[in-house]
Parts: sequence; structure tokens; C-alpha cells
Amino acid sequence: MTNILGHPGEIALHYHLPQALLLLLLATATAASEDSRLRYSQTSPDWLRAVGQLTVPSMRLENGYARHHTERCSATLVAAPGDAHARVIVSAWHCLEFYRDLSQRITFTLLPASQAPREIEAVRYADGGSMAADWAVLRLRQPVAIAEVPALYLHPQQADPALPVVMAGYSRDAGTGSSGKDLSYDPACRITAADSVSGDSDCRAYKGASGGAVIQLTEAGTPLLSGVISEGNSVDYSRYVPVSVFRQALPPELAAAVTAAAQPAPR
Repeated sequence: MTNILGHPGEIALHYHLPQALLLLLLATATAASEDSRLRYSQTSPDWLRAVGQLTVPSMRLENGYARHHTERCSATLVAAPGDAHARVIVSAWHCLEFYRDLSQRITFTLLPASQAPREIEAVRYADGGSMAADWAVLRLRQPVAIAEVPALYLHPQQADPALPVVMAGYSRDAGTGSSGKDLSYDPACRITAADSVSGDSDCRAYKGASGGAVIQLTEAGTPLLSGVISEGNSVDYSRYVPVSVFRQALPPELAAAVTAAAQPAPR
């Protein structure tokens, strides 16, 4: 997830240290008070447990040399209504962009900060191939019982801009995100613009939340995965890819269930 970072000018520390510290404390307090996100806890919606952490061993070429690093993103466990097990996760393409060595395992971890985290190997299934289509679908080597973790259903259409959304992921900020150790979520933010290929929101998320969930509740209170977090400015703008963009790229059994749900009910 991209960030827009500022670089303040130099401060004459010898003469202005007290003032500089005061300004820093005020800025920190202001940023914290404006952070609308919450940290996952026992009082959070149970369905947020479907949002896990994606760890991708990656390799980039820098100055002609291969450099290995680990990409840490987010992903969401999904299933069709009636399924007893979930076998698919969705994330962002750019999280897998530099995955080169197929002998290295991609892992998906549910509630990594809990006393009993669940780590599962994931295999790349399909993706959009660029930031213009920043989505990815992966299969899990081992299924997850729905009774154990309530996987999210996929939105059969597009999120309604008139209704709020929840944005959740493993942001790596030092505040609410706990440097990526805890799941954080913006509980009620707004869609500010949307078209057939992307959506903009005023949700707050940081690096590490990429690939995470954009969720909208139905009138009955059912959470539907409506999109995948792509990029943002870590303040008041986050872009996402609607589920409708990659619905047909899902495994056949899951795509068929979502397509059927999108059909109007017979009169």
C-alpha cells in the first residue's frame, strides 16, 4: 500500500528542543485522536477473523543484484453460502508482484497475534497482473472449517456508495496497527467515488493493509466482502478493487455461487 510521506525541515535542536518536543507531542496526540480505526478485540465483530496476514517471500533486482525480502500484506478468507470449509483467499496483485522462487512458501495466517494462530500455505491461482487490476486469488493447501473461522461471502454486485463500509487489514503503523501485529479496522467509513474498476474511500489504512478487506453489511447484517484494499495515503484516502472486477476469475465453484446470488429472484 503506497504512502505519502512528508519530510519536515531541519530544527535547530540546540535552541528549540523544548518547542520541538512540544510540537511533536501535540502532532502525535492530534493524529491519534483523529484515527478512527479500532484494534481487533473480543468485542469486535466475529467475522473480522476472516481477515488474515499474507507473507510473501519476494525477490527484486537492485543494481543488477537479486535482493530477497519479505512482503507482508493482508488477505481475506472467502466462501460460498452453505460451504462447510473455505479454501480460497483474496488479496492484492502488488503483494505478489515480486514472488519469483516457487520453492518458497506463501503463508496465510489467521489472527497472528492470538495464542493460537493458524498458518496455512497458499498457492497463487489468478491475479490482475498490474496496479490497474490490483487483485489476486490464492488457494489454500489446507481448508479452513467455517465453524472454526467464519469466512466472508462475496458481494454479488458492487458496494452501495450510500452505505458505510468497513476496511480491515494488518496496517504496519506504530499506533493502532501495532506495527502489523494486530488486525486494525476502520469501522464506518464512506465510499467517495466508484466506477466499474475501482472505488475510492475516506477509510484510513497503512502499509501492510494492502490486500485487506472492504466489507459492507446487508440490511440483515450479513457482512459481504465488497473489495480488496489497493493503495492510499494513510490519512483519509484508500482505493480498493471491487469484487465484481475479478468475480469470474475465482475458482469455478465459488464463481458460480456468486453469479447465482447476483441473479434477480424470480417473481
